[in-house]
Amino acid sequence: MISTVILPVAGLGTRFLPATKSVPKELLPVVDKPLLQYAVEEAWRAGIRHVVLVNSPKKSGLETHLQPADPELVAELTAKGKKDLLAALLGTVPEGLKVTVVMQPQALGLGHAVACGAEATLASAGDGVAVMLVDDFIDAPLSGAGAAGCLADMVALHEATGAWSLAVEEVPRDQVHRYGVVSLADSSAQRIVAMVEKPAADVAPSNLAVVGRYVLPKAIFAALADVQPGAGGEIQLTDGISALLAEHDIRAHRFAGVRYDCGSKLGYAQANMALALRDPELAAPLRAWLPELL
Repeated sequence: MISTVILPVAGLGTRFLPATKSVPKELLPVVDKPLLQYAVEEAWRAGIRHVVLVNSPKKSGLETHLQPADPELVAELTAKGKKDLLAALLGTVPEGLKVTVVMQPQALGLGHAVACGAEATLASAGDGVAVMLVDDFIDAPLSGAGAAGCLADMVALHEATGAWSLAVEEVPRDQVHRYGVVSLADSSAQRIVAMVEKPAADVAPSNLAVVGRYVLPKAIFAALADVQPGAGGEIQLTDGISALLAEHDIRAHRFAGVRYDCGSKLGYAQANMALALRDPELAAPLRAWLPELL
């Protein structure tokens, strides 16, 4: 059973300045819903009921978004009969979701951020933990396999087989230096036997990049405690996972759907356009306008 997800959200979001001068990157909307909310909803569909928000004191808006709605706003929408807006507001946080906030005092890498959530996670039920990177937005298929979302499929894999997993996708060779890259046991197996953080293209073991979804044993916290800081003084999650590969069945999960890197301006713009073109109110006028623009 995976009951807890860690969301590392303490980063500064500098690639989106000046927008992120006062608004956390994770609260930037895709159409009309912030990235943070999409991540929480994906975790909820996976059966997760406890979110550990690894945050920075400067980003209190993230905590506010996961709190119950302002009673005055609820009363105003109710009085004006704005039922659709009220439903959207009240649906921001699934009923029964537990949110624990811990602070990351310094930005010392993804591994360090995950380690900050150790105490809150080790006290929770289950033998493992999920980790999600909020700005890796994975747009699930509308129906059929994978419709519940990437994380739901990864949790289901663990429940069915006991295996742990990392979401992966093939990326061009000239982009592997931006990711953690995995090496598989053989071409037909999905078991990961090695990982390299941000390798040069000519030494990368594959072009299978890890992309923002992890289902890991709680042993990851002990492994991270032994990881030495690398370049820039950062503690890499990849190094912690690598220490587990010999004793744990950790597999590459090739997810259904489309991933948008919403930590980049291009990926963020693509995600907004893709979802806007499915929106009942926006799709027709957008399709009529786009040929004029192009």
